[in-house]
Amino acid sequence: MSSPKAIVQIFITGSRILGKAFFEAGRQAVKNAKQSPQAAMGGDVAGVGHATSGSVTDNLTREHRITLDEAQLILNVKRDDELEKILKNYEHLFKANSPPAPKADEAKKPSTGKPPAPPAYSHYLQSKVVRARDRIEAEFKALESADSSAQSPPPPQPDTQPPPPTGNQS
Repeated sequence: MSSPKAIVQIFITGSRILGKAFFEAGRQAVKNAKQSPQAAMGGDVAGVGHATSGSVTDNLTREHRITLDEAQLILNVKRDDELEKILKNYEHLFKANSPPAPKADEAKKPSTGKPPAPPAYSHYLQSKVVRARDRIEAEFKALESADSSAQSPPPPQPDTQPPPPTGNQS
């Protein structure tokens, strides 16, 4: 067998192997996408896909696209913390991720040749902090409305008996 013929045969065999590998990888990707199409597209947030019952907490999780546990982790609070502490942590994290206010002194300074430092804020983190606060506040409101409806007596039912007869019947 001549050298060029062997090289061509090796190239063709390698191309077949590589083609089969790509084909199998594509088939597996299609199979995975059919099993969970939302996860394949990145649409599922951790825990939101499991919020399938009709409970108040699951409804809030689907509405805000964030679980209560995730919101508490973001704001660094515990389940039984008061709303004041939650709001204090929210304010701190929101300000820490806000862009710095422009200073009037820096505009007048001559350039030293060094590039300015990159900004130390994150719009993404700031939005996560806001969503976490919204989710926890919604949970507090839902608990308050559930408590107030449980404490208030049920509305009176209308009488189903006919009214008593009056004295002037003819």
